[in-house]
Amino acid sequence: MPKIKFYITLAACLAFIQSADACTGITLKSKDNATIVARTMDWSGAEMNNMYTVVPRGHAQQSLLPDGTMNGLSFISLYGYAGLAVEQPEFIIDGTNEAGLSAALFYFPNYGEYQEYNESDKDISLADFQVVSWILSRFSSIDQVKAAINNVRIINVDPSASTVHWRITEPNGRQVVMEIVNGVPNFYENEIGILTNSPGFKWHTTNLNNYVNLHPGGAGPTAFGPINLRAFGAGSGFLGLPGDFTPPSRFVRAAFLKTYSLQQDTANKAVEQSFHILNNFDVPLGVQFAVGKAPNDMPSATQWTISTDLANRVIYYHTMYNRTIRSIDLKEIDFATVPFQYHSLDTAKRQTIVPVQIN
Repeated sequence: MPKIKFYITLAACLAFIQSADACTGITLKSKDNATIVARTMDWSGAEMNNMYTVVPRGHAQQSLLPDGTMNGLSFISLYGYAGLAVEQPEFIIDGTNEAGLSAALFYFPNYGEYQEYNESDKDISLADFQVVSWILSRFSSIDQVKAAINNVRIINVDPSASTVHWRITEPNGRQVVMEIVNGVPNFYENEIGILTNSPGFKWHTTNLNNYVNLHPGGAGPTAFGPINLRAFGAGSGFLGLPGDFTPPSRFVRAAFLKTYSLQQDTANKAVEQSFHILNNFDVPLGVQFAVGKAPNDMPSATQWTISTDLANRVIYYHTMYNRTIRSIDLKEIDFATVPFQYHSLDTAKRQTIVPVQIN
């Protein structure tokens, strides 16, 4: 990659890092034992170059380095994969390989810390925005990732940029969160199936104890001295569920909605359900800024939402421009022969609207 193009890309990614503070991930399990991983991709500072990437087996990649060259870790795809990327096709944010392993990155400011880049280690240095591509290209299980992670040094391509953490999921439903703190990779089993942003994952699960009073359905009536208290309407059992867009509040809200939503019979129904749940986390553009200070007029700060059926190897997504759900069926791709390719998420940046015919 030429240096000029690299720095343009880096500037765009830093804009992402500075404002991508509302991504929310959930995991569902259908009654037919399919695992569904879904998430929003939110950043309000600027519209990113959003694309999907298809990577064949045997595709060679090399990591970006802080000097603007692609002379870092080299790796060749053992598995074909597809995913949604930003700015550069190598910068996969959320994807799945043909073995059914899913990987995704989420913003993680102020709490993560990578090892410092050392030029003598450039051959094993891997840019954090390329970790998802590395995982999907090389591994079919979480244990394989854990065994290999200490053979690479995950770095920032710019020392001033913040950090990310990762969600890794197997088709059987096992999921871990990987966070690098003080230069050390830590893996946490994610049984709740939720991930947002800072603080660390263990803090978020502990914080759920602050909401032990929440329950589905209604509350009361309750005797209150000489009077009886009655709810004004349905849903009073979860009075106090946080509704703001901070990472702790979104984690709690996502955990509650995921836990008490009805389990669906099939994978397809669970995918549909995941989009309905994540509708609760769409961020209207402007609410993250002071009045009159929004930097652009995008349709939404939630630029795209993805849901992946790991059992059937199908990726679904919609965007801020078009909420029509589109799909990429990995089973229909011959990863031995398909060329490396990437395409915009939207062929036209407008909502598909079908007129109703009245006779």
